[in-house]
Amino acid sequence: MAVDLMESKTQKPEVETLVTEPQTQEVSITTRDLSLWYGDFQALENVTLNIRKGIITSLIGPSGCGKTTLLRCFNRINERYGNVTTTGEIRILDKNILDPDVSTRQLRKSVGMVFQRPNPLPISIYDNVLFGSNIHAAHKGISRSVRDQIVEEALVEVDLWDSVKDRLKQRATWLTLEQQQKLCIARLLPLKPEIILMDEPCSALDAEGTEKIENLIERLREEFTVVIVTHNMAQARRASDECVFMLLGEIIEHRPTADLFMTPENEKTEMYIQGRYG
Repeated sequence: MAVDLMESKTQKPEVETLVTEPQTQEVSITTRDLSLWYGDFQALENVTLNIRKGIITSLIGPSGCGKTTLLRCFNRINERYGNVTTTGEIRILDKNILDPDVSTRQLRKSVGMVFQRPNPLPISIYDNVLFGSNIHAAHKGISRSVRDQIVEEALVEVDLWDSVKDRLKQRATWLTLEQQQKLCIARLLPLKPEIILMDEPCSALDAEGTEKIENLIERLREEFTVVIVTHNMAQARRASDECVFMLLGEIIEHRPTADLFMTPENEKTEMYIQGRYG
């Protein structure tokens, strides 16, 4: 499904060099020579990367390596923090999203984000699911029965419907943390995003909640490209198809997850996954 991110269309050269070897599978996100500074501090340095469509890609590395910063580049949420300078190119949906004609509002509709700690709004479960749609006027003027159907379909997809169908008017903050995180994912679905970004989505959950969210992430890969930041290397091995190891703002290694963990090509990667630093 092609989505127009632009306020006015312009043509840009095609990407010539990519960090990964050529793949037959379509690419969802491409970066080229991407660098980012917070003031005078350089958080990303010349990041060139391919993220393939329809798979789960995990970003791993020690604290401060730049993985969350990179994730936030993909919907330009870093710009909310001020004093941020970004150079290079990020191509999503065949468009460099750093171009001045790109609408960040439209971009964030197409590239959804799930944060480290669940952030349901202090309104009803029902209204939480429709909140993004209301902001983007995605379902403006539709009937109540259609809105009910949208809510039900989103909650069914995240395996939450049976638990909450009789209390949709209840305040969402009364849900368990696991249910809140599922609700935050459900809130994205009516917007029909192409890509879902997840910043340590299980860090606030217990083992049972983590397992359920990981199972949900696995199901989401059938419809979306998923990029997940995690400090949990066991989770990266379980939940992702490809893995990117970052260190000091640079991509050190990007390979199929099993290959990266079993036969790392870079000594720095091997040292990290063996727990020798980080």
